[in-house]
Amino acid sequence: MSAAYEDASRSGIGNRLQRLLPKLVLSPTFLAAVFFLYGFIVWTIWLSLTRSTLLPSNTWAGLAQYRYLFDNGIWWTSLINLGIFGVLYIGLSMAIGLFLAILLDQRIRGEAIFRVVYLYPMALSLIVTGVAWKWMLNPGLGVQQLVRDLGFTHFSFNWLINPQMAIYTLVIAAVWQSSGFVMALFLAGLRGVDDAVIKAAMIDGASLPRIYWSVVIPSLRPTFFSALILLTGLAIKSFDLIMAMTGGGPGFATYLPANFMYDFAFQRGQIAMGAASAVMMLIAVGLLVGPFILLESRRKSDV
Repeated sequence: MSAAYEDASRSGIGNRLQRLLPKLVLSPTFLAAVFFLYGFIVWTIWLSLTRSTLLPSNTWAGLAQYRYLFDNGIWWTSLINLGIFGVLYIGLSMAIGLFLAILLDQRIRGEAIFRVVYLYPMALSLIVTGVAWKWMLNPGLGVQQLVRDLGFTHFSFNWLINPQMAIYTLVIAAVWQSSGFVMALFLAGLRGVDDAVIKAAMIDGASLPRIYWSVVIPSLRPTFFSALILLTGLAIKSFDLIMAMTGGGPGFATYLPANFMYDFAFQRGQIAMGAASAVMMLIAVGLLVGPFILLESRRKSDV
């Protein structure tokens, strides 16, 4: 009786340890993630409310840094540039990604090869992408020089050094890098559409474009939602691509909020101002993405 009791006791302890083991293993990672993500967010908010300059300081300044921020013309320039870059980048990436996904959804021969080709840019870092596109768009080395060497001596394509057009060179490189990833998202969504619905529409005499427009694409709403959130975050925090291609120039023509934050916090010794700009970027992400999350949550709860 005693031996049976001891066996049962050991079995109970073993079961409890087995249940606790995953939590014990994951707890350091969880605590580190909480500290380095949310802890530094809180610290950044605190710094934005202080008079920190070259080094962090705990001298309270209230909302003064935010007032200085919105009185700064460079900040407004970066916001305008972000608006142009964000709208074109998100819109073109989603349009091209959806178009490529619909083409691949036709079960063409060599689909796996095309998927790799379209996804390959996403495997490259933004620094590598930026350097490659900087060479291609450089008037003295890239497309312009190539066409002129072919005999078209008056051909001009100098967007990279043109203050009016430089922001669009960033859009070209960013869309090239992200559209393959968006294509993969949409292709997964397309493959999840019920074939019975498509066959029913075909029996009713609907053409293939009509089926995609009226039946398939509306059913991709969750995929549109996921792509929009991902691309919005990437657009707002864009930094390395700009640094690799233009460094924010010419002048401030491609200067984005992330460049502003880095410049003021680490180059100009105004940590509090840089922290205030970082907090505004976080708020922008929340304001842009929050309503979509609420709408999607309500839609799911209604279903």
